[in-house]
Amino acid sequence: MKTDAAGGAERSIYLPDFCTSRATLVLVLIVELTAFVLTLARQNLEVDFWADLARTSIFLLWIGLASAALLCLAKKPLTRLNVAQGSAMVFVLIAVVIALVSGCAFLIGRTDVIAGMGLYALFPRNLGSFLLRNVSIGLVVIGLTLRYFFVTHEWRRNIEMQAAARVHALQARIRPHFLFNSMNTIASLTRSNPVLAEQAVQDLADLFRANLNEQRNILMLQEELEVAHIYQRIEELRLGERLRIEWKVEALPRGALVPGLMLQPLLENAIYHGIEPRPEGGTVTVTGEVSGKLITIVVRNPVGEANTRRSSGNQLALANIRERLTLMYGERALVKSGRFDREYIVTLRFPYVEQAAGLVT
Repeated sequence: MKTDAAGGAERSIYLPDFCTSRATLVLVLIVELTAFVLTLARQNLEVDFWADLARTSIFLLWIGLASAALLCLAKKPLTRLNVAQGSAMVFVLIAVVIALVSGCAFLIGRTDVIAGMGLYALFPRNLGSFLLRNVSIGLVVIGLTLRYFFVTHEWRRNIEMQAAARVHALQARIRPHFLFNSMNTIASLTRSNPVLAEQAVQDLADLFRANLNEQRNILMLQEELEVAHIYQRIEELRLGERLRIEWKVEALPRGALVPGLMLQPLLENAIYHGIEPRPEGGTVTVTGEVSGKLITIVVRNPVGEANTRRSSGNQLALANIRERLTLMYGERALVKSGRFDREYIVTLRFPYVEQAAGLVT
């Protein structure tokens, strides 16, 4: 639901966009299921079952497609109504469509062409009962369909709200030790290297700004890489030669759309769990490639035998990234993670989508 800035009324936007082929396909499936149920329930001995099913399907398809076209045209007026008003308007519009198509079917059945072909038995004989039965059945089906659309909308809305809450939790999960260590590093540089200390302060401010920005829902991959590089520079000041990061991302399209805070948390986990516990440090490798309109990003970090430290934050970040990629790309997105030999590997795979594709933040 949306809230109107003027009156605060809830908007009836739970209906799918019937101007799209996906919503029309769902409507056609509902129509065909209804036709099958009605044909089974009638058990008309005068007409063969399959002929009756074909007749009912054609009749209901006309109603379904005409209703989809009408709801597509009425999309903007419906969004200006609240849930109750919008639902009532849908009931009235589709009831009128059912009545008109039923009337046309009755008139066609009374023509000489139908009589000459011997198809009179396939058409209704009493207009009043035919209209009443069709409108009554139609209202029941409309009610069930609207309920389905409403429940589906609310379910997806709840998932998106949970994902947003987890994004906020991820944004707020700035480990105190990272902040304290960064400040200590900056303090030590203020006398020995003021220029580097100033750059570190700027990097830390940019990193906090990126992490706490609630508008970073969807952004270009170039921006996400820049945030990861900022985080790398801050950690390199603290860990020195113990931290080495290899970037093999030349093949990645910088204009691809990705969820915000996707790469930097993975880099943070790799350093915190893989590099920091090791006295000798190690190398984090970030690899990226594009194949068949799919982007794959792999983050690797070493894990020693003695390194058994675990943190719930690691799983929080992975679960959050997995859920947001799924919301953005559906089943085409993939997040895998696990320990292989002496490495911990996280793999992200998602479709290559650019700004021109129409996704918005």
